[in-house]
Amino acid sequence: MAEYRLTVPITVRSLTQRADLGLVLSAGEAGASRTIKWAHAIELNDPTPYLFGGELVMTTGLTVGLSHAEQYAYAARLSEKNVAALAFDTGTTFSEVPAGILAAGDELGLPILQVPVRTPFIAITRAVIDELTADELRVVQRVVDQQDVLVRATLRDGAPGVVSALSRSLAATVIVTATDGTLLAEAGNDAEHLAEVTRRAFPDDGRKHASRVVADREGYCTIQTVRAGKAQRGYLAVRSEDALTAAQRLLVSHAMALIAIELEKPARVADAEQRLRAAVTRALLADPATADRGVLRYFGFDPDTEVVVVVLSNIGSVLPGELHASRYLTGGAPFLMSAASGEIVVVLAANNAGRAADLHRSLGTVLGRSICAGISRRARLGEVQLALHQARSAARAHPDGRVTEFDDRDIYSMLLGGREPGELALLAQSLAPLLGDDSDTTLLDTLESFLSCNGQMETAALSLGVHRHTMRNRTARITALLDCDLQSADTRAALWIALRARALLR
Repeated sequence: MAEYRLTVPITVRSLTQRADLGLVLSAGEAGASRTIKWAHAIELNDPTPYLFGGELVMTTGLTVGLSHAEQYAYAARLSEKNVAALAFDTGTTFSEVPAGILAAGDELGLPILQVPVRTPFIAITRAVIDELTADELRVVQRVVDQQDVLVRATLRDGAPGVVSALSRSLAATVIVTATDGTLLAEAGNDAEHLAEVTRRAFPDDGRKHASRVVADREGYCTIQTVRAGKAQRGYLAVRSEDALTAAQRLLVSHAMALIAIELEKPARVADAEQRLRAAVTRALLADPATADRGVLRYFGFDPDTEVVVVVLSNIGSVLPGELHASRYLTGGAPFLMSAASGEIVVVLAANNAGRAADLHRSLGTVLGRSICAGISRRARLGEVQLALHQARSAARAHPDGRVTEFDDRDIYSMLLGGREPGELALLAQSLAPLLGDDSDTTLLDTLESFLSCNGQMETAALSLGVHRHTMRNRTARITALLDCDLQSADTRAALWIALRARALLR
């Protein structure tokens, strides 16, 4: 893989090749390839507190000392500070570079430049500034050129084209992954390792992740979050031996913007399809006869298809639940879905009804809520309204988060399953005279056994393990306390409902 350099830095050697300056490399040949970041004239015996490293230090020698040891120590201090080179004037204090300076330069690898009498320090400073400015312009032009390459790669090959072009430009491994860790595009020799680093750094836990750089023994992994608006679409990761320069990071940012556009395209198509799916579902549930058959077939449903309706309630905010349900169901069996008023309604082909339980479990885990779910009987599409009522009724049967099929319900759970606690308490209130205190439920147990055994005294007594005369005495007391006729079918039905309401409250 060929490397394309984004910069052409000015070095000590390249500065000596400027004929107009006349600089001579007198010592420290080993450091001649050092990059010069700035030029600084300073006349202090110890200028290191004012240096950052990488400077070309210029001096007339006023404070370097007269002895070999003093001169060596002066140059040694500069070497420890990692300056690029020392430019020594030979027309003011010294007629030639002192021996101590030269010795330190050779031993420490610090380039020593002899400055001729005719060359003022300002000329050297101007030359360095001009080179640095020209280098910055070259960097900008190179980035612009590479941005153009990335754009053309996008138009030609989409996201994989951007990844390949960026990999060539940086001489690095580049990948794009989805938020769930799926590898979408790759270029370079270390894609699997980089994908694993990205998955560990950004697990698919539903949280938003900030971009980061992960350093390991292999080098640097620069991972950027690819967003479209507020939504995370995936991650762009670059594996390089060295940390990326500012110009390279700029190029990565440009590539990230192009990839975001590419990833947004299918997302927008999927979003438009889901909006159409929801509209068709609402129309079908409102009036099956008006639903467009062509659109239904597009979503995998023929008019004669047998379906089940699934209602998921207690989902909290609708949008997160709808988004997860859509992602979970997409790519599997055909489905229709809409969401409103705190519930999600899903229509599945009857032979795929088993997916409802898996969806219920997944949705509860992601949302961190106890989701109620109800499943209707099998029905034709034309009967989907009745199926919707069945599914809603089943979902209300068990507010503890279970999946309930309509066929598993009895008449009493249908009547009471969706009631508020206050309503259940009101229905159970008629049993209050039978409670002496909270721990004494003898008369309640007797009444429940009597009703369960359809008013058969001996059978009820046997189920309670009491004598039949005891049973008769207790029922007589119940009749007196409630002022009712236990032989009346209406009375028995009302009392049974009260008992079931009390059980649901408990």
